[in-house]
Amino acid sequence: MSAGAAERPTAAGVGPRASLSGVALGLVAAAAFGTSGIAARPLLDAGWSPTAAVLVRIGVAALLLAGPAVWILRRDGVAGLRGKVRLLVLFGVFGVAGAQVCYFNAVQHLSVGVALLIEYSGILLVVAWNWLRGLVPARITLAGAAIAVVGLALVLDAFGGAEVSATGVLWAFGAAVGLAVYFVIGARTEDGVHPIVMVSSGMVVGAVALGLLGAVGLMPVVIGAAEVTLLGNEIPAVVVLLWLCLVTAVLAYVAGVVASRRLGSTTASFLGLTEVLFAVVFAWLLLAEVPSPVQLLGGVAVLIGVVLVRLGELRRSRPPTDLAGVAVGDP
Repeated sequence: MSAGAAERPTAAGVGPRASLSGVALGLVAAAAFGTSGIAARPLLDAGWSPTAAVLVRIGVAALLLAGPAVWILRRDGVAGLRGKVRLLVLFGVFGVAGAQVCYFNAVQHLSVGVALLIEYSGILLVVAWNWLRGLVPARITLAGAAIAVVGLALVLDAFGGAEVSATGVLWAFGAAVGLAVYFVIGARTEDGVHPIVMVSSGMVVGAVALGLLGAVGLMPVVIGAAEVTLLGNEIPAVVVLLWLCLVTAVLAYVAGVVASRRLGSTTASFLGLTEVLFAVVFAWLLLAEVPSPVQLLGGVAVLIGVVLVRLGELRRSRPPTDLAGVAVGDP
């Protein structure tokens, strides 16, 4: 069975209850990821390098998930991991460490809006990958994708006179590739790897990879000040780091992988666009940055696009029936 064929039941073969729980978990993951910018910015401003911030984030998350992952492996056995090492390495290097480091480096050269817009072009890579694997998207899926991307551009005001750096664009495209890998591998159910084991393994691999790059000097690991400024207050950097580890790493990645398995990589990746909407809402509530009418319009477009993508995935994977309502074959 090919990887493309294996995703079919994941994308729409789940029952309504599992599908709704997948949407709920996807929104939880998006909300958790949406706080990462607010938490990471004080560290970067206090002299922490992007590599150091990500290394602590995923390294501590790996330690926190180690216990549950070992318990699951002792319960289910380690035989299920045979032949999955390459998959877990790809997930850790690209989907965990690569996406985060590339994005943090991108925002040092680009506006947050442009960096996010380029990073989230990774959802189009997900559609393209599934298409190459034989999962031809329905027209309503493509229409939803176009509407969602336009809405994202409006929310981010990416075309509002932003300066573009070639270096930043390259980093942002690296983040897009990492995002696509995260959703495609996270949605796989045929490998039988428990979500917590996958996330834990990915965190370990990502932390080791970043540690090695830092050790040889390719990605400097610079620890900044012990005090950072957040919302106008001086607080210990460890408080921000704990939030990054517990909320934007452990909670976000586990919820995101489970959601991807229940919804499929295409729907889950477009649902991930709500991370940007949550970030705007958090900036509104915490930083008094009131969204403009254009941003609100863009938010509505994103939500409409996500709904259309989901409807398209459901329609594509529903088998045709005869007049009696009996399935007559695979679409």
